[in-house]
Amino acid sequence: MEIMPTHQETMQESIRDYVAQLQLHMALQARNLMPPFTQTNDPRQQLLQETQAVVEKLASRQTR
Repeated sequence: MEIMPTHQETMQESIRDYVAQLQLHMALQARNLMPPFTQTNDPRQQLLQETQAVVEKLASRQTR
């Protein structure tokens, strides 16, 4: 017996998908807005790269 999702559940899923896509878009845009770092050993650059990797990993694991 298959249970059909309710209208509210369908709307919640659509909103979750929209928010996940918006978060990914914002993260990618933020990467483009960051000024380039000139020092290779700059701890800010390392922190930025690690943060971007985490955000992208989380975004790629979002279920649809």
